[in-house]
Amino acid sequence: MKTPRYTLSGIARSPLIFGGDLPGNDDFTLSPIANDVALEPYRHAKQDQDFVARAVWEGGYIVSKFRLSFPCLIAVLLAATPLTGGQTGIQEKKPVFGGACRLCPWGAMAEVVRTAMKPYGYDVQICYNCNAADAPRIVSEARMPPPYKPDPAVPAILAPRNAPGLGAVDFGAVAIQFLRNAYRGTGVYAHDKPRTNLRLIANIQDPSYLLVAAKAETGITDLAEIRQKRWPVRILVAGIGGDSTAILARYGLSKQVIEAAGGHIGNSPEDRENFDVAIGGGGPMTTAPEWRIWTEISQKFNLNFIELPDDLLAKLAKDGDAERGIVPAGLYRGIERPIPTVVRTGTAIYGRADMPDDFAYLVAKAMDEQQQLLQWRHLNFSYNVHTVWNGYEVPLHPGAARYYKEKGYMNAKENAVESGTSVIAK
Repeated sequence: MKTPRYTLSGIARSPLIFGGDLPGNDDFTLSPIANDVALEPYRHAKQDQDFVARAVWEGGYIVSKFRLSFPCLIAVLLAATPLTGGQTGIQEKKPVFGGACRLCPWGAMAEVVRTAMKPYGYDVQICYNCNAADAPRIVSEARMPPPYKPDPAVPAILAPRNAPGLGAVDFGAVAIQFLRNAYRGTGVYAHDKPRTNLRLIANIQDPSYLLVAAKAETGITDLAEIRQKRWPVRILVAGIGGDSTAILARYGLSKQVIEAAGGHIGNSPEDRENFDVAIGGGGPMTTAPEWRIWTEISQKFNLNFIELPDDLLAKLAKDGDAERGIVPAGLYRGIERPIPTVVRTGTAIYGRADMPDDFAYLVAKAMDEQQQLLQWRHLNFSYNVHTVWNGYEVPLHPGAARYYKEKGYMNAKENAVESGTSVIAK
């Protein structure tokens, strides 16, 4: 029984009480003793007083006397609550949602879901740092929220600490390509086993465009002109998404070739000032950390936005699980015409196969009935009845499928998505 040992180690300010093989423990085992609340007594305890603690231990109890300030005792007991049950969870109507910072798409979606579920009696608890590549792992394994780490790219008020006492994460939001790769065990999850317990609840549209641009002063309007007009060249890898390696390879370029000639490829603050060509993914003009680099450089520099050859776009779409699309004129300063490109679209609300059907049904219903919540975010979220149920290979949760069938959003052919069969041609 872990809770008494965790709690007593904090009360006594004696981490050795924990014992065990600390380097070999998993994240779940470490989370109750490594979170900020549990560490509070070690950092700030003062004005100690005698305190008698009684802890239940497998049907009996132990009584010990410690010296500890009362506020620190409260902090320690709060740290132990994730293992005591009854604090968070779907059954308690306080499910934990894996999100990200409030500026980030997954965090913005978390706050939409929280608001959407309130009329149905649910108090959704948000994990603001269940993000990055670990997001599907956290949901798939029902992990505890990870320890808080300040994000240097986001103000603290927009990347807040999680509320104390959060239990295991029940569901979350993630980019559709992350969800697909985690389910298949591909991409950044190639060394993981396929996470086949993941299930889609709703796929909310949220486009991210592949963008390529050169500073106007270089005179480059086609990447084939790089060797002629700017060699050695400095490449800025800008934003999330966009396979710069495959794009450069089309023109006989690589990181090794460019650096051997005295050029550079990177994404440091210096690179954002001193670049010739920028390649990467961009969404709406926003301060979201995933895309704001394009907002910044398009305002600061005069850029020529470049259209890639059609056959290269077709290859990038096929290899990158993306779709063909159009960058709209005016998306950023310097985009003066529609530009054919490839697009990744979809912030997926998802959970596990063991999620109760009624809850998945209610989440799908809430997102549909309160679509207006999407339009008031700083991101370009939209609800599309023709795609909200489509997770490509990732199966739709049966509870969500029941809702979409009742609404007529899915027909007999489209029901194939329930078994994880994609029905949208890319």
